[in-house]
Amino acid sequence: MEKKYIGLVLLISVFIGCDQEKTAEPQPDLKVKVVQPIQEDIIIEKDFVAQVYGYRDVSVRARNEGFLEAQTFQEGGFVKKGQQLYKIDAEPLREAVIKAENQLERNKVNLQRAISDLNRIEPLAKINAVSQKELDAAKAESKALEALVNSSKANLNISNLRLSYASIQSPVDGVVGKTLVQVGEFIGRATDNKILTTVSVIDSIRVEFFITENDYLAFSKRSQENQSKLLELPLRLVLSDGSVFSELGKIKFINREVDNITGAILVQAIFPNKKHLIKPGQFARARLGVSELSNALLIPKRCVSEVQGNFSVFKINQANRAEKTRINIKEKYKDFYVVSNLKPEDKILYEGLQMVKDSVKVNPELVEFKSQFLTK
Repeated sequence: MEKKYIGLVLLISVFIGCDQEKTAEPQPDLKVKVVQPIQEDIIIEKDFVAQVYGYRDVSVRARNEGFLEAQTFQEGGFVKKGQQLYKIDAEPLREAVIKAENQLERNKVNLQRAISDLNRIEPLAKINAVSQKELDAAKAESKALEALVNSSKANLNISNLRLSYASIQSPVDGVVGKTLVQVGEFIGRATDNKILTTVSVIDSIRVEFFITENDYLAFSKRSQENQSKLLELPLRLVLSDGSVFSELGKIKFINREVDNITGAILVQAIFPNKKHLIKPGQFARARLGVSELSNALLIPKRCVSEVQGNFSVFKINQANRAEKTRINIKEKYKDFYVVSNLKPEDKILYEGLQMVKDSVKVNPELVEFKSQFLTK
């Protein structure tokens, strides 16, 4: 019995020893992906909240009073300059034209009579058959009626012009908006000459935004350093879905003054918009280069950890051990940080931040970071 017990103890000891040997086997190093900082010249950009307008937004108003008889355009459609948009009741205007024509004819008849009288009196005055006073009166009558005829012609022209205004036409080629009046409505009162609709030229668009005085000074310094004009700096437009508009814009003008309340300056830019993708009234972000950095050192944002405002990365040393290293961030650039205390040859942990601890030995695999943006 005692021998059996001793044998059992020895057997258990052998099993325990074997298990300890298995536990003591070295674990393989953790496989991680690392990147190296990128060094290049970059332009630091800044976004500004912007409002989009048509290159020209022309309000359409009635130039005559009257009842609206017809709307002759499709809301939201494209219209040509001179195309009819609305039609006003023209009957009173036609009556005014007829009245002006009749008045002109009467005055022409009276002028012909006066000219005939003058032609008859002039020969008689030469032989003293009539007095000089009668001759002067005939000449005055002829001139007065000639002036009256000219006045009647002007009145007829005005009446015809007013009649033409019964057809309200598009002032420009562009996209017409929603109608603000309805057929049957009386429009064109001097006290209530409201906008009927708006036609926008959108082959190009205007973008307006405000910049601070400090930003303006930074832009000015950059343009002076590059010997370029401030108005020639390229501008991008970021749409509401985060996409970047394909066309580059140019600053058209910078307002002459700084608002003394907000400390901001109005900037207006022009963007090509041949496909009519951008519509007036949209909100967007104007993206403008603030400053240039030469040989900037960039690391992907996903490599960086932040704790209470302190930023750090895991740097892999020559012994393939992860070292937690605090970094100094100078700027944000697209999906990178611009840092100042790393070297281009450093290996920075890219994937596996949650699994790696300080001083842990790793098996690094160098990969290339593919930015979702196009770097310069």
